[in-house]
Amino acid sequence: MADRTGQWCRSSRCESHNCVEVALAPDRVCVRDSQANTAGGLEFGDDAWRAFCAALRAGRLTGR
Repeated sequence: MADRTGQWCRSSRCESHNCVEVALAPDRVCVRDSQANTAGGLEFGDDAWRAFCAALRAGRLTGR
């Protein structure tokens, strides 16, 4: 997965090394655990990623 993506990055709000990393590829978004970055990750299509981000911004994913 990593060889087909762009650069992995973490949120600027991540103050520890236990964060989620994201990499953008031409046709998908890849997500992985920064502490287990060789274990693979998840890949999302552009539409699914946009829907996820919209739900976060709207407060529909509260973790409760």
